[in-house]
Amino acid sequence: MWAKRILLLLLLAVVLGAGGFLAWAWEPALPAAEPPDRAAFNRQRLERGAELAAIGNCYVCHTTEGGKAYAGGRPLPTPFGTIYATNITPDPDTGIGRWSEAAFTRALREGVDRAGRHLYPAFPYDHFTNLSDEDVGALYAFMMTREPVRAENPKNELTFPLDVRLSVAGWKLLFFRKGRAEPAADAASSRGAYLVQAVAHCGACHTPRNRLGAEDTRRPLAGGRAEGWNAPALDAASPAPVPWTADTLFTYLRSGFEPRHGAAAGPMAPIVRLLAQVPEEDVRAIAAAVIAVAGPPSPERQRTVDALLGRLSRADAGTVGLGADGKPSGNAIFAGACANCHSETRLRGAAGALNLALTSAINAPDPGNAIRVVLDGLHPGASGRGPSMPGFAGTLDDAQIAEVIAYARSRFSTQPAWSGLEARVRGIREGKEPF
Repeated sequence: MWAKRILLLLLLAVVLGAGGFLAWAWEPALPAAEPPDRAAFNRQRLERGAELAAIGNCYVCHTTEGGKAYAGGRPLPTPFGTIYATNITPDPDTGIGRWSEAAFTRALREGVDRAGRHLYPAFPYDHFTNLSDEDVGALYAFMMTREPVRAENPKNELTFPLDVRLSVAGWKLLFFRKGRAEPAADAASSRGAYLVQAVAHCGACHTPRNRLGAEDTRRPLAGGRAEGWNAPALDAASPAPVPWTADTLFTYLRSGFEPRHGAAAGPMAPIVRLLAQVPEEDVRAIAAAVIAVAGPPSPERQRTVDALLGRLSRADAGTVGLGADGKPSGNAIFAGACANCHSETRLRGAAGALNLALTSAINAPDPGNAIRVVLDGLHPGASGRGPSMPGFAGTLDDAQIAEVIAYARSRFSTQPAWSGLEARVRGIREGKEPF
């Protein structure tokens, strides 16, 4: 008898708990609105919206290769399956043309669309929740004045139970906290922190995540993953051989290249192309805020940096002598394919190519980014701005790429040798790397 009563009480608790969760998770659909007239938005608001969209990387995420701007369809691979970016043009049927500003605000701040569906956190509303009212309004004005494009959203390809939208409400219950941050335009540090945390959502890539895909907020900017690339730590654990400064980071963010750090690659390349379009003061504020997280280098690290730069800046430097004694078999490949551009004795080689002793990719804990750059090269994009490097996927096999990367690691870095390189090269070439 007592066992039955306990079981009934447990069932009742489960039913009540489930009912309470469903009541909490339910979000109403918001009324459809007529697409606003462009004339309803003033020029200043539209210009600010364009700047915010560039800082927030909206174009890249919501535009598929060869597709119309902001029309969605771009696949985002995740450990849980593939999520496709939505159409955010003002098309009334397949885009957000019938979204009111209130519906747009709810999506950015709460991760809920106009129909009341919870949005997957691939859309970084955990950062956008901190946007100011003024900036949300500017973004709304900008998006509602883009070219309307009729484009159906591809269906997401997620594993069960994550393919059920209600599961996102459970994720939010565990990890999402609504917020609001009003930027102080007269304080550069406050403005920079706001841009980094809210608009640019740098932590979406550069902060580690747990097994359920939530950012580890205890370790902001401590390094993460983005589309198969390692997003390096931007805090004191940065693998950059030469510590970043506010000025060097500004140069990198603005141009995609910095003479003592290297070139933007992978998902970062289109971001810097967009940042070239925004006001200089915003980019400087972002750079200063990131550097504030990293803090100044320790005296010991600064001495190591000074010694490295001293060796590389002397014309008679001879061999750099940073790595292990002896040369792995990749030295011949390096001599034939790399040494013409990448000097082994000076800061810069032919065509301004960086000495690899200064690159984060060669000095990082993981070889993934170095492998991807060797396989695919560096390409400046349609603008033609930024460094260019050919990829060697078609001319070197997996073993050869592994050998040349092993050589570069031992030759240009004091960090421990990477293991299992050939298997990693093969996995990246075949698209089997983790996201």
